[in-house]
Amino acid sequence: MNRQIHMVDVGTQYRNMKSEIDQAIIDVVESGQFINGPKVKEFQVDLEKFLDVKHVIPCANGTDALQIALMALGLKPGDEVIVPAFTYVATAEVIALLQLTPVMVDVDPNTFNLTAEIFEKAITPKTKAVVPVHLFGQCSDMEPIMDVAKKHNVYVVEDNAQAIGADYTFADGRTQKSGTIGDIGTTSFYPSKNLGAYGDAGAIFTNNDELAAKLRMIANHGQGQRYHHEMIGCNSRLDSIQAAILGVKLKYLKNYSAARQAAAAFYDQAFAEEEWMQTPTRQHNSTHVFHQYTLIIKDGHRDALKAHLSAAGIPFGVFYPLPLYDQEAFKHFVPDDLDLPVTEMLCKSVISLPIHTEMDEEILNHISGVVKGMFKTA
Repeated sequence: MNRQIHMVDVGTQYRNMKSEIDQAIIDVVESGQFINGPKVKEFQVDLEKFLDVKHVIPCANGTDALQIALMALGLKPGDEVIVPAFTYVATAEVIALLQLTPVMVDVDPNTFNLTAEIFEKAITPKTKAVVPVHLFGQCSDMEPIMDVAKKHNVYVVEDNAQAIGADYTFADGRTQKSGTIGDIGTTSFYPSKNLGAYGDAGAIFTNNDELAAKLRMIANHGQGQRYHHEMIGCNSRLDSIQAAILGVKLKYLKNYSAARQAAAAFYDQAFAEEEWMQTPTRQHNSTHVFHQYTLIIKDGHRDALKAHLSAAGIPFGVFYPLPLYDQEAFKHFVPDDLDLPVTEMLCKSVISLPIHTEMDEEILNHISGVVKGMFKTA
């Protein structure tokens, strides 16, 4: 195959909407309103409508979103925050930065997400919050998680950086967008995300008016009124150019999700008879928007598949090769008897294949053929 294959093809995606994106950027430059300009407010309102949430607070990036969310809860040094050990470092990094204690827990071996049972077993008198991570594109099972949180008076902060646009269905048939179910939701608009900016960007969501007011103040130096600072905050603003770009791309997010789902369905069918791998499991009450298409490779074949894909010029990702508890920065938080076998297994077994909005049948056939060919020659 002569075409270059990308994990995420942001270049082709841009070329397919070039005139809209270019005009949005030009409009901001010509307006001269680069910080908290009208495009930021416009994107905020549009995202509130899309998510059906009362408040969206735009900010500078997804890590800031998590930090600001935890700051708004008024937690004290030493308070415990439960977090999956199988996630990106930012989820736990902000907990440690605020002098809180990250309590690392295991995940479901099929969905890779936190469960209510795992969450409840980790609760202690010091537990004040939990951060369910909607990993790779689908929701954690939020209804029972919320029930446990309410029972134990624990805040819920959703890390929705990988699942924006996913729908969660409650037992009564009600649906809500991922990130809008807990006390606060956060997301990242990093360029490779399903809704990606052309630089760093993020946002925070909540239906709680009081929390929304605090979140806005914290993101803007702790001020509600200019030069009147009611609390210690930070400087985390969404750039107007990024807001303009995101405003264009938000109109296509449903189409983006559908394209990723179609690519995932193609892979599923292609790999249906391959017993040496496990294809992604769908949470029964959540749609999956496939930020990543992640396989579990059985019997120690992952390194062989990595080498095979590299030789064929096909990119891949290993998210994540090291659990949080093995990261040097977090070792002083880890109890000696910590045993998280699912996380351990996943870190040694997972691999993510290219998946994005611009994939066609030729690319999908080529990638799936190469993957299946590795097993035949192993």
